[in-house]
Amino acid sequence: MNLLRELFETLRAFVAAVGAVTLFLVRVLGQAPRALVRPGLIVDQVHNVGALSLVIIMTCGLFVGMVLGLQGYDLLQRFGSEDALGTGATLALLKELGPVVTALLFAGRAGTALASEIGLMRATDQLTAMEMMAVDPIRRVVAPRFLGGAIAVPLLTVIFISIGIFGVQLIGVQQFGVDTAAFWSQMRASVDMNDVLEGVIKGCVFGVACSLVAVYEGYTATPTPEGVGRATTRTVVISAVLTLILDYMLTAVML
Repeated sequence: MNLLRELFETLRAFVAAVGAVTLFLVRVLGQAPRALVRPGLIVDQVHNVGALSLVIIMTCGLFVGMVLGLQGYDLLQRFGSEDALGTGATLALLKELGPVVTALLFAGRAGTALASEIGLMRATDQLTAMEMMAVDPIRRVVAPRFLGGAIAVPLLTVIFISIGIFGVQLIGVQQFGVDTAAFWSQMRASVDMNDVLEGVIKGCVFGVACSLVAVYEGYTATPTPEGVGRATTRTVVISAVLTLILDYMLTAVML
């Protein structure tokens, strides 16, 4: 009976959490059109969570592409298909590695920054002060940060994939001597627009999910230093797990 009671309480808490996040998302989306009236706020957030993440995104994209080049060449040369290196690596970057790794890096760098920033505003009563002055903190603080993250992640995904393909070419063509014409021609012949759209759609979905988790955890954080720290930790953990779950669901639907 104790086990059943614990399972029921866990399920009830999970359903309550999902309902709370859903209602929070509805509130944010309801304020999004009003937040768009001041595009400068959104541009600032795109810069904060997107442009300031370019270094880690480009560095990781380059080395992920180089590792794909090494591993892909080692595998394909066993079958005499080294010229297909560009096709295999590009599909892997477009369909899986690009969107997923970008979302994980975004959650670790920008997601934690968003959660801690909003959580600190909660701990120092800045959000309460806004409410007392009849300023909706959802519209003024949360919505611009949510929209900025949702816009930045697809753009970062495109950059990650582009740099990753360059890394594959650097290893495959420059180091191992794969024919340049075959590398690019097979890639163009095998990769179609549906593959590109799959990566873009995943980037958009992951951007919305990771940004929502970050702003929700920050907004609902306990107003103490420990509470802000726990919110930051939960942001990374929940974003990572949610990204992988959504990746499986989207892949199953798109296939």
